Amino acid sequence: MTLSAEERARRIQVLLFDVDGVLTDGQLFFLPQTGLDGHQHGLEFKGFTAHDGLGITLARLGGLRVGLITKRESATVALRARDLKLEFIYQGQSHKLAAAQEIVAKAGCTLAELAFVGDDVVDLPVMRACGLAIATANARPQAKAEAHYITPNPGGQGAGRDAIEFILAAQGKLDSAIATFLDADNPAAKAADIGSGKM
Repeated sequence: MTLSAEERARRIQVLLFDVDGVLTDGQLFFLPQTGLDGHQHGLEFKGFTAHDGLGITLARLGGLRVGLITKRESATVALRARDLKLEFIYQGQSHKLAAAQEIVAKAGCTLAELAFVGDDVVDLPVMRACGLAIATANARPQAKAEAHYITPNPGGQGAGRDAIEFILAAQGKLDSAIATFLDADNPAAKAADIGSGKM
């Protein structure tokens, strides 16, 4: 029996994101710098949207465990991941399925209970194996072909939030997660919230 995207979303316990093209718009910016050794190095920086950040707070309030798997290694990503208080952070992963399998083992769930948001062919092994494969609006055709759900917005412009809200809505938790977040007296809201930018 073929499950709908909503039926798949109801089973999800862990949500993982690719970074470039998913949590960012995919552009990479490099600022050349000369190090103390006289060699030129590059400072890499990326743009992230606040909508995704608040979405990750909602995901936690809805009971999801959240992380990322990315091929690149970036201090910028490490900084953003810390700000978002992500539970699973895997950088430098050329073969992302091995990382995904390690994460589900740590989380005590199965691949069927994992959702992954990707945008390119490097993401296909995880998208093919997980319970809910999500592609961004700007994803390559190969990623879209494997997706159970395609976000309305592109990466770096709310695709992460789209994925979170789709899953929480399917699980009937979106409205309660928002209500908890808005309750200034609820300690769960503060505990689940992302950083305030004081890095």
